[in-house]
Parts: sequence; structure tokens; C-alpha cells
Amino acid sequence: MKKLLFFLLLSIAVNLSGQNYKPAWESLDKRPTPQWFEDSKFGIFIHWGVYSVPAWGPTGDSIGVYDKYAEWYWNKLTVPGKVQKYFTNYHLKTYGPNFKYQDFAPMFKAELFDPDQWASVFKESGAKYVVLTSKHHEGFTLWPSAQSWNWNSVDIGPHRDLCGDLSKAVKNQGLHMGFYYSLYEWFNPVYKTDLNSYVDNHMIPQLKDLVTRYSPDLVWTDGEWDKPSKNWKSEQFLAWLFNESAVKNSVVVNDRWGSETRSKHGGIYTTEYGLVGEKEGIDSGITHPWEECRGIGTSFGYNRTENLGDYSTEDQLIRLLITTVSAGGNLLLDIGPAADGTIPVIMQQRLLEIGKWLKTNGEAIYGTRAFIKSKEDQSINAETNKNIFFTRKDKDLFVICIGWPKSSIVLKNSNFSGNATAQMLGTAQPVNIKQSGGSLIISLPALTPDDYQAAYVFRLKGVLK
Repeated sequence: MKKLLFFLLLSIAVNLSGQNYKPAWESLDKRPTPQWFEDSKFGIFIHWGVYSVPAWGPTGDSIGVYDKYAEWYWNKLTVPGKVQKYFTNYHLKTYGPNFKYQDFAPMFKAELFDPDQWASVFKESGAKYVVLTSKHHEGFTLWPSAQSWNWNSVDIGPHRDLCGDLSKAVKNQGLHMGFYYSLYEWFNPVYKTDLNSYVDNHMIPQLKDLVTRYSPDLVWTDGEWDKPSKNWKSEQFLAWLFNESAVKNSVVVNDRWGSETRSKHGGIYTTEYGLVGEKEGIDSGITHPWEECRGIGTSFGYNRTENLGDYSTEDQLIRLLITTVSAGGNLLLDIGPAADGTIPVIMQQRLLEIGKWLKTNGEAIYGTRAFIKSKEDQSINAETNKNIFFTRKDKDLFVICIGWPKSSIVLKNSNFSGNATAQMLGTAQPVNIKQSGGSLIISLPALTPDDYQAAYVFRLKGVLK
């Protein structure tokens, strides 16, 4: 009787705590992505570290997408490659031959860092979550990691727990907080000579410390491409994260856990400046939760050589958000703060411009899902289809037009419900719709120049069956 009671209680405990995930991709991949992520749609990425001191990288059309990253300064400076000469020439001219990369660390002071001001800007941007680089490939941590003695933001530089301070401020604003973490470190001698020791005594303890200290809602790893996931022991860590950690039910993870894992294993799939450095978002045929990340400029870390033309405009960023969300993804838009702890004003401006648009049109973004229809099933009369996008929420359909249509919007072969009503977000002007010959026709309201937006949203209520 006692044994029966024991196993009954054990069964109840297992059911209450959720599924027990095994340290194998076959089991881990069955864990559903927590719903908060797919509902959020828009997040802020932050690249901030010692590389924010030189804050330098080459720009121009002749430089490849991934060679413009200022946060790769140390690597590009010392590892032979096609852009090394740019970094070497700049470094020698500016700092001299005896100045080592490590000498930048005391100059990373963050003396003007105000986490509450940052969090307020993020809130006003309309973002629902934030991801901070807790440690980039340079190995410098933004929290007092025992594994990175004298190479962290408390022992040197700011003398401050930057991860902790920002996490508190972000959560106080009601936003989700996450951390980027690089699995590998370019020049860590233990990593280069004894991988097992590095993983067991450095990487895994750091990851667990980060999770235990700050209870993040998202663990966003990178630098995975150097080794297969078995070498990183990623499956073991994720089994701990999903079964034992305090955030086991709410935490979201990405797909960067080994050289073979992107878009195959882990949590959300990730793209970076599109699939090939040009594309808006991702293939709309992918149904797995995914996220596009890129900078407002051409770099993730702050790059002082970028000029106005290197930054995306308000209209371009709003278009990027719309195209990404309409294809079923989230946009993780990066900012690169300066070494003194300030967010460049142009980046703040772009974030607030997005937030202004979202205050009017957020219904078409937050909590929505993709509504993908073929080009043959949708049109805007004689106009091309590149400026109309769809999202859906329950039985409501959102038709998002980038730029004001030249004439009525015609959705062909729609097979919609006959009880639909229409509204244009941001105006009280009436919107008439009618069905004719198997098509749904949306008549445009009369607007004034004061009604200008980067994109216009029509909400069709009750149109979906």
C-alpha cells in the first residue's frame, strides 16, 4: 500500500512539473515554445562590451555584410583575412603598436549608463522583450562571473553588474528579459587547448550562473558553429534548463547550440540580416517559430564610422517589422550603445518612431499569426503585391499596406465570411467593404496629409471562417 501511494504521489509530481526532457534532441525538440514569444513579435537586441570602446569597423558597398561588424574588432585585428588590413591600419594609426585589445577594458566605463532610461526607451519603442550580450566572443562578461576573473564588468571597467542592473529595470517596465551568450571565446587558452575542461569548468557553469542569478525569459546562444552540439554538451544543459531551472516553463531558447543545429534543433530558428544578407525576413513556408535579428545600421556593436546613410530609415524599419511578422516571425532589432553607457540618439529616435507606429497599429502585430495566401489569391488591382501583407488574430484579418494604395483594395478568391466589417486603424473615417464575383473589395476612406503613416492597417472583423 505504501509503495502504491509513493508511485501515485510521484506520478502526480511529474504531471504537475511538466514533461521530463531527456538530454537528446529527439526529446528536447518536442518542448513547445512558450506562447509569450510568438505573441511579442518585437524585441530589442543589445551588443555592448569592450568592443564598444574602439567602436570601429569598415563601411561601404565593397565590404561584405559580416565584415562590417564592429564587435568583431579583436578578431579582425589579429586573425588573417580580407579585411584585416583595415583594422590593423586603423589600430596602429590610432593606438600605436604596443596597445593591446585588453587595454580597452579599463576604458569601458559605462559612466553614463542609466538602466531605467534604457528600459523606458525600450518600452516606448513598443518592444516586448530585450536581449543583452552577457558575453560576446571576446569572453568579457557583463556580470561578476567567477569563471572570468578580471575580465568582467565588476572587476574592471564599469565596476558594475550591468546584466543585473538592466535586467531589473527591464522587468520593472513589464518587459521580458533575455541574455545572449557566446559558447566559444576567440582567444581563451583553455578553449584552444582543452575543450572538455572549457565546457565543463567554464561555459556550462557560466550559463547556469546566468540563469540562476537573473531568471531570464530567453537564453540566446551564439558562437556555436565551431563545434558540434555534442562537444558543447548542449543537450545536457538544455535538459537541466527545461527540467530543473527556475525558468523551466517560461524560458525560450534559440537554435544556436552546435554547428549542425541552426533551423534544425533547439528552440526558435534564427536568421541574421536575412538568409543571405539582403532578404526581408525568411521563407514564409517555415511554420516553426523564428526570429530575424539585425542592426539599425550595418553593425551590431556601435560603429563610429557609420553615417546617416548606413542607418535604416523609419519607413525601412517599419517595413522590416511588417514583412517579418506577416511571414510568422519576430524582429529582434539591435542597438549598439557607446562605451559610456549612452544609446546613440539616432538609435533612440528610430526606436521611438517604431513605437509611435505601433501605438496606432499594434493590433496588427502583437498576438497575431501569419496569414499566408498565394499571389494568385490576392492583389491590389494593377499594383504589385510587394506592398500588401497580412496577419490574422482569431477570425479577424489585418491587411497592411505599405504606402497608400492608389485605388480600392481587391482580395481575389477570398472565400471570406459574408458578415465582415472593416476599420482602418488610426482614423474614425468609415471603411466600406463588399463581396463581388468571389472577391472582397475594400473602399478607401478619405484622408488628409495629417493622417500620414509609414504603413496603413485595415482590420476586417469576423472575416475569417
